[in-house]
Amino acid sequence: MPIGHEGFLGHKRYRYFKIALGISILAIIAYLFADVSPRPNGGSWLGYTLGTISALLIIWLMLLGMRKRAITPGHWSLKGWTSAHVYLGSSLLVLATLHTGFQFGLNIHTLAYGLMVFVILSGFVGIYFYATVPRKMSDNRAHRTQSEMLEAIRALNRELNEAAQPLDQKYLGDIKNAIRKTKIKPGLFSSLSDIQKRCATTRAAKRLRKGLASADEDMRDPLEHVIAILDRKSALLLRTRKHIRNKTLLQLWLYFHVPVSFALLAALTAHIISVFFYW
Repeated sequence: MPIGHEGFLGHKRYRYFKIALGISILAIIAYLFADVSPRPNGGSWLGYTLGTISALLIIWLMLLGMRKRAITPGHWSLKGWTSAHVYLGSSLLVLATLHTGFQFGLNIHTLAYGLMVFVILSGFVGIYFYATVPRKMSDNRAHRTQSEMLEAIRALNRELNEAAQPLDQKYLGDIKNAIRKTKIKPGLFSSLSDIQKRCATTRAAKRLRKGLASADEDMRDPLEHVIAILDRKSALLLRTRKHIRNKTLLQLWLYFHVPVSFALLAALTAHIISVFFYW
């Protein structure tokens, strides 16, 4: 794979996957061979070591949002940071679980652990989204930005308005609806194909095609011209709706993942305070 197209998961030949795997293996070996009586737990030297590493990792992982605001090359490029975020974050499943010594209960410690697992699992969903959706968005946009697609739709509306001038009055209502009643944003769980069928632009093209068969000779060329514009607009609307839906999916994931991450940070803080002040 060319370096220019290398994804964040395979960054630097999976450097951070190897680092995370190595850390996890070392933690497992330490857990299996540590001389802790009566058994490894969060209050042992091993528990404190793994807990400290896990807590520092969680705080570092939370910094990714700040890191996105700075663009730099090299080892700590945004791609490298994201790759480390994914793999080192996943290693917490091993480190934090060993830190607990597999001792759970109805307390703030288990709550912090549960929130951590929840954040990591939601992160796996985010990996899928960010590994697949941006490329779909790029291919779908055909090198246009969202604002450019919306401007192109407005331009087609102006073109429709001009092209419809020679048509009979019976066609103008459908064309006005296609211009004025264009719904851009799709519902998250609604079918794009159903939206296209119900779209005023698609319905107008369909009705004008039916009228084309019985139209007078002098009306055929203007009708065909308007239908062609409607078809172009319908295709562009489909692209735009796909783009907005994919963008919404990414935003919804962030609105879910980030607040739960802050809840984890709060629970982690309570966990640390309770350990040092009440144990």
